[in-house]
Amino acid sequence: MNGFFDIPSDLQHSYGGLIAVHMQEALVPVLAGLLLALPVGLLCVRHGWLYAPLLWTSTVLYAIPSIAFFVVLIDYTGLTQLTVMIPLCLYSLVVLVPAVVDGIRSVPEETNAAASAMGIGLARRYLQVQLPIAVPAITAGLRVAVASSISLVSVGALIGNQGGLGNLLTTAQLYGRPRLAVSSVVTTAVLAIVIDALLVLLRRVLTPWQPPSGRAAGRSGATPADPAAHTAEGAS
Repeated sequence: MNGFFDIPSDLQHSYGGLIAVHMQEALVPVLAGLLLALPVGLLCVRHGWLYAPLLWTSTVLYAIPSIAFFVVLIDYTGLTQLTVMIPLCLYSLVVLVPAVVDGIRSVPEETNAAASAMGIGLARRYLQVQLPIAVPAITAGLRVAVASSISLVSVGALIGNQGGLGNLLTTAQLYGRPRLAVSSVVTTAVLAIVIDALLVLLRRVLTPWQPPSGRAAGRSGATPADPAAHTAEGAS
């Protein structure tokens, strides 16, 4: 059978299995990158001199072709998913660190001063005051990082079939079945769109003070409620 969803048995995964592997290899590195970017971004804001060298380093790493990264890591991590996920985690930092920094810098000084006056410590202020206000900027960075990661996972097909849906691209050429390539491309694009929509929904849930669209605020001429006031009040 040469159907759109018929997967050769030598891939050792069903169509759903390939999707699961692809999402694992794409999302886990971004999550790890976010966990790294949150404290690093705070350090960059508190110690401004760190930001430029860290951003330069992450940009240089991003410029390294993924296949070259994979080849270097094979000697240490073998033909495993880890070989794919480590570079994707590092790539995400070039987007997530600036997103976190911009988000924290967007917090009004009046809000930080009010939180400090209420006796809120640095760690609590970061978690309960600054991060909630920085959610829109961080989510925007996540959307870019996730879309890039979902796309780059496919390159892992070149190192021991660790590319999730990208494995269908090499299999399509091997068996002369172009439908497999079409299935890989279409499914990858759909996954990226779905995850992006979920991140937009998550941003709206986490930032209820923001209007759903700029048009509504523009028609009413009203200024949306200041999130800083709600956040500082909740933190107290």
